[in-house]
Amino acid sequence: MKKTTMTLCVSALTLAFATEAMATEWNVSVWGKRRAFTEHLHKLAELVEEKTNGEFTMNISYGGLSKNTENLDGISIGAFEVAQFCAGYHADKNRAITVLELPFLGVSNLDEEVAVSHAVYDHPAVADEMAQWNARMLMTSPMPQYNLVGTGEPRDELSKFDGMRVRATGGLGRAFEAVGGVPTSVTSSEAYQAMESGVVDTVAFAQHAHLSFGTINEADWWTANLNPGTVNCPVVVNIDAYDALSDEEREALDSSVPEAIDYYLENYGELLARWDEVLAEKDVEKVMISDAQLAEFKEVAMPIHQQWIDDMTSQGLPGQELYDLVNDTLEGDARVELSRSARRTG
Repeated sequence: MKKTTMTLCVSALTLAFATEAMATEWNVSVWGKRRAFTEHLHKLAELVEEKTNGEFTMNISYGGLSKNTENLDGISIGAFEVAQFCAGYHADKNRAITVLELPFLGVSNLDEEVAVSHAVYDHPAVADEMAQWNARMLMTSPMPQYNLVGTGEPRDELSKFDGMRVRATGGLGRAFEAVGGVPTSVTSSEAYQAMESGVVDTVAFAQHAHLSFGTINEADWWTANLNPGTVNCPVVVNIDAYDALSDEEREALDSSVPEAIDYYLENYGELLARWDEVLAEKDVEKVMISDAQLAEFKEVAMPIHQQWIDDMTSQGLPGQELYDLVNDTLEGDARVELSRSARRTG
């Protein structure tokens, strides 16, 4: 009887250990704090866990696994399975997707941002470049056009940008430089301190980041319609980890991407809808740039596009092809359908 009982106990323990061993647990590296910019990751984790009955879980860490500028490096060595990063943090590591950070691309809403991002992510040149970091594109983190917050007198004319120290990365930084600004690429987490200490005069962010990183609390004014462009921030997965998933787990992950993006867009839309209330609460002046000034800014910044194409081509990347892909995706009446398609396919 004792022998039978012991055998049953051993069998139960063996089964328990086997069940535990079969469970898949991934770590996700992000930074800052939970905000609109990371909501799709939380939704993705929730959906994946639901679809696998708790056998596939994702632990989201805010800064506990890596610096935001080193997330792609962490993915490359398998330090964690999923990470979010922004192209402008290390343009040399992800050259192909920096086409999405060119100024004045003509993206007018978040649906279009999803469409152009996923179209570019699907290009073989992007896949090849990411594979060098053992990374596979999973989904974008769509952000609206960046705008400035600043202190003192509003900078509502291009002449006032001359000498302006601005926190801006990538193509945005080059755009402000073209009109006399002095860009600095401090990380988002450092932006508030840089503004508070006077290292920068202005900070270019999307709305959620001005809130999350506190720059709106230092601001006297905000440019409502400058809209020079945005930063592109993909979510990537370690290729080895992705390939090691079972068919069921991979299906749960892939099928959850469009749902997570839809949730993100709905949540971000709520933030945009109450943005004017935020400005009023914090006594921040809403500054409108004239059409003439916007046209001049765009004209000055447009040569950056051709320079990007030439630079990428000289480095062996299909610069013109990637640039045309963005424009073709945005072209004509296909915009809405393309954005919907991108969200469905992830």
